[in-house]
Amino acid sequence: MVRLKPMSPEELSRVEEIDVTESGHLVYHYREGKLETKRQEWHRGRRDAAVWGNYTKRWKAVLERGGAALGAFDGTRLVGMAVLEYHLTERVAHLVALFVSQDSRRHGVAAQLTQEVMRLAKAQGADQLYVSATPSESAIGFYLSQGFALAKQVHKELYALEPEDIHLLRQL
Repeated sequence: MVRLKPMSPEELSRVEEIDVTESGHLVYHYREGKLETKRQEWHRGRRDAAVWGNYTKRWKAVLERGGAALGAFDGTRLVGMAVLEYHLTERVAHLVALFVSQDSRRHGVAAQLTQEVMRLAKAQGADQLYVSATPSESAIGFYLSQGFALAKQVHKELYALEPEDIHLLRQL
């Protein structure tokens, strides 16, 4: 059984325990207000400490601004993690990161983390949750299944960081 708990800035480096390995043959593209799919083989391998360090530096800044990090633990092992920025704008929170280990996917871990992030965001006054998602079939399929829809307007700074991402919003 997976349990969620808040994570401190010092614990963020534990994200290295999460195996993000994944492959697929379909990616999404945003074109003229619609999602389009394209057959394309892709693979994401394990990330090393240096790559994760770039992420954790950004996440620590989110926590310093009052954001939250949640870990999903199977016993003492970190199998998933989410990072939440409460105020991307006045009424919009931002799901900065969501990762689940390969062997824990399709067991409800991502949904559990997302539901808790939505609860926390709503409790802080947000009425929408924004995510800039990897354009993979699994990521976009997951977010759509959780009630997210294409953002009518993308957040310019987030778009500049990762222009290939798909930008989605969910009403809270």
